[in-house]
Amino acid sequence: MDVDYRLAFELAPVGLCVSRNRTMVDCNAQLCQMFGSSRELLVGQSFLVLYPSADEYERLGARMAPILNAKGHYSDDRIMKRANGDVFWCHVTGRALNRDDPHADGIWSFEDLSAQRPVRAELTAREREVAARLLDGLTSKEIGKTLEISHRTVEIYRARLMRKYKASTTADLVHKLMAGA
Repeated sequence: MDVDYRLAFELAPVGLCVSRNRTMVDCNAQLCQMFGSSRELLVGQSFLVLYPSADEYERLGARMAPILNAKGHYSDDRIMKRANGDVFWCHVTGRALNRDDPHADGIWSFEDLSAQRPVRAELTAREREVAARLLDGLTSKEIGKTLEISHRTVEIYRARLMRKYKASTTADLVHKLMAGA
């Protein structure tokens, strides 16, 4: 049986992207639909256009490089940005083709989680990062280490998230983040 890999790439049920130095070299129709843009506008662009802020793009790139270097792959749930400015939860998975230079060439998949987990509050870049790590089940100390900030700072951001989501406990906050309540 002959397999048409181009057709498989184009018709995949998730957004797919081939990257070089954090720039989109090719992407499929699902990725274009998810981010509300055209292939012509995305190919040749930095992944920065898919992030809510330049800070998140830079910090996440720096954080994932050693993981890609060590394991060859990386995945997380994060808030991304559509072309119209709307933000949404997205599951991102990637593989470095050269672990010694993890951003050189990669293959990335993007799965829109907005149907299960809508973003219901205006969040700052750090609040989005802390929320994503809370959903990973990390403690304040673990989040602080991951984000390279103190655990006390994490607790301040968690308290802000709890106020914005009207949550009485961290478990309640995680539930509301998961449900988009």
